[in-house]
Amino acid sequence: MIIIGITGTLGAGKGTVVDYLTTKGFVHYSARDFIIREIERRGLPVDRDSMTMIANDMRSTHSPSYIAEMLYNEAKSAGQDAVIESLRTEGEILSLRQNGNFHLLAVDADPKLRYERITLRASETDKIPFEKFIADEAREMHATDPNKQNLARCIELADARLVNNGTVNDLYVQVDSILKRIDIAQ
Repeated sequence: MIIIGITGTLGAGKGTVVDYLTTKGFVHYSARDFIIREIERRGLPVDRDSMTMIANDMRSTHSPSYIAEMLYNEAKSAGQDAVIESLRTEGEILSLRQNGNFHLLAVDADPKLRYERITLRASETDKIPFEKFIADEAREMHATDPNKQNLARCIELADARLVNNGTVNDLYVQVDSILKRIDIAQ
């Protein structure tokens, strides 16, 4: 079983990579969906502030790798190649690396392009001004607390980095190249 983890900056195209991997037979496990279920269970508004607060709370209550471990356990039960999106702490990545055939991909793109993309996506967490978008990302970029998001460290730990400043097909070419390298490593 191959596990691909996805990390990266806000609106960079992580979901696009995941969608493409599902066409290649990978089953998708979403940290975002996992956290949203908990937000809804607690009766909170579904926005980035709630997502950050609840994710940090779950990690501090259980462990820095809790969310990734729960998703990994679901994937392991299914026994199929899986993609786990969106990893946000070093602990999540280190935990998944202990489970064998794990590969971490980081997705990034120009900030203005990423903001345009989230505006078009228009999910419940995306309806924000550019300034808040930049502030939210800055809040999630660096943390010394292992229970809080540290995107910079996650990107640093990636086995491959995808730069998504072009077309969707350009992104797919990058993913295909990585999949070929992973297959060779098997």
